Amino acid sequence: MSQHTPETASDESADVIVVGAGPGGSATAAYLAMAGLDVLLLEKTSFPREKVCGDGLTPRAVRELITLGIPTPEEDGWIRNKGLRIIGGGMRLQLDWPDLSTFPPYGLVRTRQDFDDILAKHAVKHGVRLRERTNVSGAVRDDKTGRITGVTAKEMDDNGRATGKTMTYAAPLVIAADGNSSRLSLAMGRTKREDRPMGVAVRTYYTSPRHDDDYLESWLELWSKDKDGKDVLLPGYGWIFGVGDGTSNVGLGILNTSSAFGKTDYKDVMRQWVATMPQEWTYNDETMIGDIRGAALPMGFNRQPHYADGLLLVGDAGGMVNPFNGEGIAYAMESGRLAAEVVAQAFARADDAGRERVLQGYPGVMKNALGGYYTIGRGFAKVIGNPEVMKLAVKYGLPRETMMRYALKVMANLSEPHGGSAGDRLFNALSRIAPAA
Repeated sequence: MSQHTPETASDESADVIVVGAGPGGSATAAYLAMAGLDVLLLEKTSFPREKVCGDGLTPRAVRELITLGIPTPEEDGWIRNKGLRIIGGGMRLQLDWPDLSTFPPYGLVRTRQDFDDILAKHAVKHGVRLRERTNVSGAVRDDKTGRITGVTAKEMDDNGRATGKTMTYAAPLVIAADGNSSRLSLAMGRTKREDRPMGVAVRTYYTSPRHDDDYLESWLELWSKDKDGKDVLLPGYGWIFGVGDGTSNVGLGILNTSSAFGKTDYKDVMRQWVATMPQEWTYNDETMIGDIRGAALPMGFNRQPHYADGLLLVGDAGGMVNPFNGEGIAYAMESGRLAAEVVAQAFARADDAGRERVLQGYPGVMKNALGGYYTIGRGFAKVIGNPEVMKLAVKYGLPRETMMRYALKVMANLSEPHGGSAGDRLFNALSRIAPAA
């Protein structure tokens, strides 16, 4: 095996470094560039690249795309959906997305291979300097203050191997958008909170005649065996999302609030579930494209503080996945938008002390936006971890369509923030009075 002598590139500097060009990182970078800041966006892989995801976008995520200025015409491969079809307890319930003033009445499906590439190109179009195959390996810190002042990174080749060349990048502010594992956060001593729910998702693609379904589909009954061989209902759901290109994205998400978490082969659970489906849907080993792959879902602000010592967190790096439904893209982009607003205001200050004072307001901004809602979501995740509660919810909840329409709004976080229905006003009030996550 050949050895490379480490070679350090000349420093490159910017106003802000964003680490990770997923939806949260690219959205943050684009907004900051629109605000006139010089932004470096560092991505360890090269585009286009795959990510483990359901590929389904709720109206909340679509709102973020519209706000960012991403066109989503159907002729460009954006597959629209009308709502959510829920299957469980012998019931099949089809619910349209609510028609609200705050959110569009439709969702979208787009593979992450395309989606992330589109967002990164959008950021570049607005002046962001994207550096692909740049794997951030550590934080550069000020010896006296401990603040992060930049990052070190390894150059990667097309096969994902380090070339032996290292680079340093400097900036007065660094934004971690490097996902659930967030090596940059760990380098700054910011570990995950164990008192927050965590999910796991596995998924694959199948060629299927169901590829053009105009509803997202959610199956609420996923079964496994306990150590005594008894059937256990898992807290989570399976999904079938038509991608529109001849394939379906099929997967499942499970919460760690079940005693079965970590002791279950989720790929096997998925195979057993898929085997119960009608043969004409063609979800089988022969039509599977690629392996069943998994990813962690960090929920409910499981890494905090969201800003300290020059490092700001967005998206999965800050544990911003919704505990109610496992949705991450909408919240990654939303946190990026809110972060960019704070950062732009901070950089308009004339001195370092003023800038720091503004940046320290970011955790409060995130708590005001999502903290109460996520606290209620944590309670929900804990309750449905009990298989008996999950059984009752499926048995008695699904037959009540009015209740399920309201549940859809709550779980997808689609209530009108001001006014709206009595249900909207009630849930908004509960979210406001709940302690911030």
